[in-house]
Amino acid sequence: MKFLDEAKVWVKAGDGGDGVVAFRREKYIEFGGPDGGNGGKGGDVIVEAVEGLNTLIDYRYAQHFRARKGGNGAGSDRTGAGSDDVVLKVPVGTQILAEDKETLLADLDAPGKRVVIAHGGDGGYGNAHYKTSTNRAPRRADKGWPGEEHWIWLRLKLIADAGLVGLPNAGKSTFLAAVSAARPKIADYPFTTLHPQLGVVRLNASEEFVLADIPGLIEGAHEGVGLGDRFLGHVERCAVLLHLIDGSQPDPVRAWRTVRGELEQYGHGLAEKPEVLALNKLDAMTPQARASRRQALERAAGRPVLLLSGATGEGVAEALRALAGPVAAARATRQEAVPPAASSLSAGG
Repeated sequence: MKFLDEAKVWVKAGDGGDGVVAFRREKYIEFGGPDGGNGGKGGDVIVEAVEGLNTLIDYRYAQHFRARKGGNGAGSDRTGAGSDDVVLKVPVGTQILAEDKETLLADLDAPGKRVVIAHGGDGGYGNAHYKTSTNRAPRRADKGWPGEEHWIWLRLKLIADAGLVGLPNAGKSTFLAAVSAARPKIADYPFTTLHPQLGVVRLNASEEFVLADIPGLIEGAHEGVGLGDRFLGHVERCAVLLHLIDGSQPDPVRAWRTVRGELEQYGHGLAEKPEVLALNKLDAMTPQARASRRQALERAAGRPVLLLSGATGEGVAEALRALAGPVAAARATRQEAVPPAASSLSAGG
């Protein structure tokens, strides 16, 4: 299945049904009076987050969604039928933005969360509604109200507890494959990873978390160099970042500063997230290189640096334990913040 994390779609809610002008004409009822019914409500357009999806590819070619109009009223004071809603199913983590691509309308960050993105129009009144003591035979009936319509952007930000960042060929995909059942493409050339990958890391029988691997960053990514920084959105929700640095290269400090600079340029709080630093490819370094490069990186970053090898598994367990702490703390914070009963959202107006 192809990965698509952004799509623009047009939604149109159903118009309300029309009210009608009708009069009772029954035997033995001399003055029947008005009995035109109201129109039915048009269908809403709803976006719902569902489990089992991890791409917006369904909205690449089907980009127009229209709900049906409500039924017209009828005689005998019969109200028109309301139309069914149109439900767009999206992956958990999808954000809904207005056409300007800046205004956030809804953030569907939990399974089952839904939002009415376009409200259907109300039905028009039939002439029975306008009957009064002074207007016994009104001949007025209203058209249904139009349903809302607009363009919206769907933007997927994967739900992951921890994220992998680093330069291309830092060994992120190898690390993901070593700690989870994910099988990303692994090769010895830059930008092997072209779209985000998710893997579930199981520390023990009761403790696990989701790890996200995104395409590598290079200097100037915020200006569109390489694959750009658009995939950084997939680690915005992460509680902690694992910054992998290729220890086999001679200047790990420059590599660290390059990625840190891109995180700061991107913004959205990524540069302030907890970060675990690790020199990868331990198996490709001499003991002297391990010590000198680790010391230089610790001096530049002002924090401890782990040594590991995704290929051999050395030091991997220590890195996972370092990630598990911030992940557990973030989950505890979220549980405290969740209200007892979640209410449905509505982005319409």
